Amino acid sequence: MTQQEDIKNAVEVLRKGGVILYPTDTVWGIGCDATNPEAVKRVYDIKHRDDSKALICLVDSDARLQRYVRNVPNVAWDIFELATKPTTVILDDAVNLAPNLIADDGSIALRITQEAFSKELCFRFQKALVSTSANISGEPAAQNYCDISQEIIDAVDYTCWTRRQEHKPHTPSSIIKLTKDGVVTIIRK
Repeated sequence: MTQQEDIKNAVEVLRKGGVILYPTDTVWGIGCDATNPEAVKRVYDIKHRDDSKALICLVDSDARLQRYVRNVPNVAWDIFELATKPTTVILDDAVNLAPNLIADDGSIALRITQEAFSKELCFRFQKALVSTSANISGEPAAQNYCDISQEIIDAVDYTCWTRRQEHKPHTPSSIIKLTKDGVVTIIRK
C-alpha cells in the first residue's frame, strides 16, 4: 500500500466519525475528527481516560490552527517557529471543536506537525485531528507500532500501514501553556 492510499483510507474513516491509529511527529497516536463529539468520546473510552483530561490536536498549518483558537497570542507563533522539537501549545479561547475536547477552562492543546505523514493526513482531512498517545491511560506511550497493545488495535476502525516497521526511539512533544494574559507555563519539557 502506498502512503497516499493509506492517507486516503484514513481520511475516509475519519470523515465517517471513525477512530484511527497513526504515526505522528512524536509517538503513535489515536486520532479522530476533533470536531466530532461522538468520535472524541470513543477515544476517551478506548484509552480508559477521564474526559476531564483534555487531548492534544494536530493541525497541518498556521492557518488551520487559527480556526480553533479565537486569538492566538504572538508568543505562540514564536514558540512554534523556534521550537527544536515537536511542541504542543495550550491556548485559551478554543472554538469550532467538539465540546468534550475543550478543557474546563476553555483551552485546547494544539500542535502544528512538520512530519510528512501526519502533516499530509491533516492537510487531506482539512480539520484538526485528535492526537493522543496510543496507549491505555497511565501506561507508557507507544513509541512504535510494535508497542501498541492489542486492546487498542482492536478498538479502532483503521490502523495506518505507514511506518509500522519502524523501530526507533520517539518521545512525546513538549507542552507549553499560554494564557491570554501572557503567563507561560512549561507542562512537559
